[in-house]
Amino acid sequence: MSITAAEIRKQIKEENVTFLRLMFTDILGTLKNVEVPVTDEQLDKILSNKMMFDGSSIEGFVRINESDMYLYPDFDTWIIFPWGNENGNVGGLICDIYLPSGEPFAGDPRGNLRRNLKKMEKMGFSSFNLGPEPEFFLFKLNPDGTPTLEENDKGSYFDLAPTDTADNTRREIVNVLTKMGFEVEASHHEVAVGQHEIDFKYADVLRACDNIQIFKLVVKTMARKHDLHATFMAKPRFGINGSGMHCNMSLFDKADNNAFADPSDPLGLSQTAYHFLAGILKHAYSFTAVMNPTVNSYKRLVPGYEAPVYIAWAGSNRSPLVRVPASRGKSTRLELRSVDPTANPYLAMAVLLASGLEGVEDELPAPTPVEQNIYSMTPEERDAAGITDLPSTLHNAIKAMQEDETVREALGSHIFSNFTEAKRIEWASYAQFISQWEIDNYLELY
Repeated sequence: MSITAAEIRKQIKEENVTFLRLMFTDILGTLKNVEVPVTDEQLDKILSNKMMFDGSSIEGFVRINESDMYLYPDFDTWIIFPWGNENGNVGGLICDIYLPSGEPFAGDPRGNLRRNLKKMEKMGFSSFNLGPEPEFFLFKLNPDGTPTLEENDKGSYFDLAPTDTADNTRREIVNVLTKMGFEVEASHHEVAVGQHEIDFKYADVLRACDNIQIFKLVVKTMARKHDLHATFMAKPRFGINGSGMHCNMSLFDKADNNAFADPSDPLGLSQTAYHFLAGILKHAYSFTAVMNPTVNSYKRLVPGYEAPVYIAWAGSNRSPLVRVPASRGKSTRLELRSVDPTANPYLAMAVLLASGLEGVEDELPAPTPVEQNIYSMTPEERDAAGITDLPSTLHNAIKAMQEDETVREALGSHIFSNFTEAKRIEWASYAQFISQWEIDNYLELY
């Protein structure tokens, strides 16, 4: 249900909101904000799309000579953060970014996702739904407030530790999210020590991406309240599982039917689902740089820690890149398991949608599903089954991405060029760094 400017004004008065956060996301996925005191003059500017900011200092936006930009708040993202103080509460709106000409800014990840959704609608679909499963770690802080790599619990998958600070922190995160309108479906301890997962209900993809960004903000804020540090880094420690963000996806048609569902099919999947799946698998290697955008991401994508390494799909097997969860009917969906929570959700979903829609448009056939444990297969068996590896480094992923026109078009030229340049710089910096592992293994040997 849409909310109006008048209703926002009313809630601001009733809830004693004294500051507004106008939020947007940069190309690398970092949530930014301009905080504005609530006055009649400022509120009029905000609600009439006249709030200007300087975009020249934002990663991947514009040069200093073309820096003026406008924040257009999406009223449906209105929230009140439940951690106010005696000076009042803080409200928030997620914004799209526009140029002074009134045109959408091509470097706005959220606006770019909107652009990709228009193609979906032209193809006869009404919505692309996303159910994300973000994982994170909770670590202790040093006395000076800097984060450590020391866990605050000794739990494992689904462990119950009712007196544990980490469990209490996770419980408070859920309470805060619920107050903010999230429909939290489950929360639990994950496989690794110090690792947690909170699942919230799926939504249309634009709203789901907004939810991911707000979710990260809430998790980090509540962790600090409990003297902990929350990180969504893909692999913060050697020898344990990394953090993923499995993405459950489905298309709905204009009659509100799940376009992926077909009860007459042995797996309950429609031809649309198979074609969409084929498009994802076709571009999986080259879109990995967007789904796993940091050097550290590739420390997670290795055998032995439950993260997918191979490009394949299955009906129930959890070792391939894509699987089909058991629920059917309205809940029929595809689950991509490679994405990690460092990904910019707006960019990741734009690329996934474009890849899947290409499969639908070109009626690409899905390959044969692989129901055996791929990790136990020999290289020869994988070759015979047509199973290939995901990129092993950010460097390889960037090179593959640059050769894929579908990924380039899904991101648009502005985002594509700025994203790839930022990632090339990141890789170059990493490639020149001398790690402790190299010192330990080579200093005395050579």
